[in-house]
Amino acid sequence: MAFPGALNTRTKARKGPRGGTIAALDVGSSKVVCFIAKVDDPGSIRVVGIGHQISRGVRSGGIVDMEAAETAIGTTVHAAETMAGEQIREVLVSLSGGQPESQTLIAETAVTGAEISDSDVRRALTEARKLDVSPDAELIHSIPVGYAIDGVKGIRDPRGMVGERLGVRTHVVTAAGGPVRNLSTCVGRCHLGVESFVMSPYAAGLSCLVEDEMELGVTVIDMGGGTTSMAVFNDGKMVWCDSIPLGGGHVTNDIARGLTTPVAQAERLKTLYGSAVSAVSDEREMIDVPQVGEEERGQTNHVPKSLLVGIIQPRMEEIFELVHGRLDQSGFAKAAGRRVVLTGGASQLSGVRELAANVLDKQVRLGRPLRIGGLATNVSGPAFASAAGLLAYAMQQNHEMPALAPMPEKSTGLWGRVNGWLRENL
Repeated sequence: MAFPGALNTRTKARKGPRGGTIAALDVGSSKVVCFIAKVDDPGSIRVVGIGHQISRGVRSGGIVDMEAAETAIGTTVHAAETMAGEQIREVLVSLSGGQPESQTLIAETAVTGAEISDSDVRRALTEARKLDVSPDAELIHSIPVGYAIDGVKGIRDPRGMVGERLGVRTHVVTAAGGPVRNLSTCVGRCHLGVESFVMSPYAAGLSCLVEDEMELGVTVIDMGGGTTSMAVFNDGKMVWCDSIPLGGGHVTNDIARGLTTPVAQAERLKTLYGSAVSAVSDEREMIDVPQVGEEERGQTNHVPKSLLVGIIQPRMEEIFELVHGRLDQSGFAKAAGRRVVLTGGASQLSGVRELAANVLDKQVRLGRPLRIGGLATNVSGPAFASAAGLLAYAMQQNHEMPALAPMPEKSTGLWGRVNGWLRENL
């Protein structure tokens, strides 16, 4: 594993899972999930090990207590290993925080022959790899999203076409170096290597979206405990992503403060009675609210459900308004189409789908993991979309730049020149 200092985790082209076993680790602000899966057939995977528990030491997608986070990750991975009957060495890790930045970069190279060949495409991707990103950021994704020949854009596969200059548009996602290194170090202290980092909404989209949604345009909103992250898919690829430091945990804290109840009770009230939209019956329905510091069970307040909803709704509206604003600023609002898929634990709150449709003015559905075998009912909902998506990511063949592998040092000798020609042209 490349540890802090040399942490570009995307150091090699993915050729598919090695040894028939893949492992996914979703380290969130509210829970930690580990899936271990076996590859049954090409393109088919089956989950054989599952571990999940309440997260510790993580806030807004970043590590704030290394010891607590290490314990939570280690316990979760051990449970999955015990169920699977084998130990794992490397994991794919989801990333929901880290202040991700999404940008589209363009590189261009001359075509060497009469027709564009595989070697021309490889050289264009190599040029794209050389494009500058912030030295303080860690490269998370580098995805070719389109090609151009002599300035003509919108080309999916340029091979076999005729032209003089080949360009490649690349979607590059970076994250702040500190949070990524801290998470990598924490996973490393559990004796695990990070095979790749994957942005949470990207992973969630890979597990929940159908092909038509990815082609026509869709926004995935992954609503976690400490962050809400979003990604736009169009033409079969992720073209933009972002994150805001608000999530379901902030709603819980609002309830705890507003009703002066313990945080655990606030989470219970949110789950049992909470809603993101008001109803006529809310004024008549009364709920019991235990008070902070009161030991006797009889010391509870009886409040109308409308008071609880009145705390939840403004915060959820704020989250969707921020998402709406970020999407408008991105320049990808049109590419996103009119479809939204909600994932993450916070998306399961009653009324969230209706509120999102109203604020975003789009068609909204809840996303659940698709095409992943072996998932029990209690781990197959929207809250586990990112973890399942990490497994789907592992099965993708050459979905990101093969040019991200380290460039070999050129040799000036005869055999070095021969090998270089073979690598370039075969």
